[in-house]
Amino acid sequence: MSVILGISAFYHDSAAALLVDGEIVAAAQEERFSRKKHDHRFPQQAVDFCLKQAAISPGQVDYVAFYDKPLTKFERLIETYLEFIPFGYRSFRQALPLWLKQKLHLRREIARGLGGQFKGRMVFPEHHESHAASAFFPSPFEEAAILTIDGVGEWATSSLGVGRGNQIELSHEMRFPHSLGLLYSAFTYYTGFKVNSGEYKIMGLAPYGKPKYKDLILDELMQLQDDGSFRMDMRYFNYCGGLTMTSGRFHELFGAPPRQPESSLTQREMDLAASVQAVTEEVMLRMARHIHELCGLRNLVMAGGVALNCVGNGRVLREGPFENLWVQPAAGDAGGALGAAQFVWHQLLKKPRKVSGGDLQHGSFLGPSFSEPEVAKVIADAEAKATCYQDDDSLCGAVAELLASENVVGWFQGRMEFGPRALGARSILGDARSTNMQAAMNLKIKFRESFRPFAPIVLREHVSTYFELRDEEDSPYMLLVAQVREEMRENQAENEAAQGIDRLHVARSCIPAVTHVDYSTRLQTIDTERNPITHKLLSRFYERTGMPVLINTSFNVRSEPIVCTPEDAYRCFMMTDMDVLVLGRHVLLKHEQPNQLTPEQRDAYLAQFELD
Repeated sequence: MSVILGISAFYHDSAAALLVDGEIVAAAQEERFSRKKHDHRFPQQAVDFCLKQAAISPGQVDYVAFYDKPLTKFERLIETYLEFIPFGYRSFRQALPLWLKQKLHLRREIARGLGGQFKGRMVFPEHHESHAASAFFPSPFEEAAILTIDGVGEWATSSLGVGRGNQIELSHEMRFPHSLGLLYSAFTYYTGFKVNSGEYKIMGLAPYGKPKYKDLILDELMQLQDDGSFRMDMRYFNYCGGLTMTSGRFHELFGAPPRQPESSLTQREMDLAASVQAVTEEVMLRMARHIHELCGLRNLVMAGGVALNCVGNGRVLREGPFENLWVQPAAGDAGGALGAAQFVWHQLLKKPRKVSGGDLQHGSFLGPSFSEPEVAKVIADAEAKATCYQDDDSLCGAVAELLASENVVGWFQGRMEFGPRALGARSILGDARSTNMQAAMNLKIKFRESFRPFAPIVLREHVSTYFELRDEEDSPYMLLVAQVREEMRENQAENEAAQGIDRLHVARSCIPAVTHVDYSTRLQTIDTERNPITHKLLSRFYERTGMPVLINTSFNVRSEPIVCTPEDAYRCFMMTDMDVLVLGRHVLLKHEQPNQLTPEQRDAYLAQFELD
């Protein structure tokens, strides 16, 4: 038996992943256990879970793979600060203590995290090697082009390469400070959202605006080449040595200082979001076309934080030269833990890789699960009232009826997802036909901005009926955006006439709760192989209503990590206006619960999460 533990830590979204004889046994982010969003600390609880899931002791681990090279990253930090002396002193002073205490002592931290029992070998792939490994090795392709794009690893900010069989080779890279991820983060900061957390809000806000600043970005901020490479004019940016992303020169160019967080959004922020999104999509397309020119392969795989830009991914698939696209579900730093472990198994140990037609990520259901007795104990301890169904058929029939009556349902089933998306294991579900569901779920349950779109889940066998995709097109990880089909759209003239946030109030299709203002959807297809119980539920809803589509959003409130345990789910259920909670086969109705909470208790619950 060969055991490889992958770890990402100390920068953003710490995680752990475990391979046993090359099989992905477990993977999870530390934030799900610690309840601290984007927890960057050593992923002790995630490591402990992975080992417990496989019944492995720390002493049985043969290799620990850390997802980047800390010494090389520290070298980049020092060189950057020296180049920007004295302007980077405050930032350097803040960063140095953590480096001296932990980041430069990874071997010690890993040994401590494994209780001093680990006697194997530690391996440190490069950051973009870990991303590339996470993109290619679990993919369904025997060979594929590889594209990784993020903020920055050690020095690389994007890379191109090829994967064949059990080996990857990266041939081209862009280097810091020129970074598509950091450009996007600069606009995230400038429009008043939190860097490394609010980028997806920019993507959701973009359709409300027009890309009126796109040419200004391309003329002043960057020099973009045909192959997707570019150089940024660093006079407009402050992230190399300062404590902010943008400089005074940037603010002068766009005519105002950064928006204050939590202040009202204006058309200007919407236009800025649309502009940087348009530039990002253009860069992604040029990079994809360039790697296709280099390798001529049919398949493309992607990872890195920018690969979570599902709008860009959709354009790469629709307009790019590749026939097939597979994106790592945990495309950000968390997925680096999985990629590092797989890099050791295939690239270094040269173990064979079996391709069987489907991907090897098991639907990304790689986290903890809880038995029915464990769930029943949580319900009993909370003195909650629940109905327990004897089989999945009766459960799904009852829940489908509740959904058809416009109840909002917390859906907690099986193993937790690995990655930032809820895929039907830790989800909040609702009726996509409802005209008021989007606003109600945003404001009363998620406690987030009203403009934020919701994603649909759809039975894979019906995907092309409602969305502009091929018959039974596979999108299991909610990483592609597709348009609602023309014949399903409604009120198009009214939608086009409305401006800005007013477009939110127009019912744009027969599934208005999941149709964004530009008729786009970030959809997930549901099939019996990866997610049988959610497929059964959606099938029952289809039988009841004639609609094979539901809203699916993550089971959490704003700035809270997605729930992990039944206790987390019950607490979130009680603290929001969610109507129904389904824990395994147990169904709880809010109005039947004896321990209703006060507004003060809800406020205290929400206050513990730092707004992102």
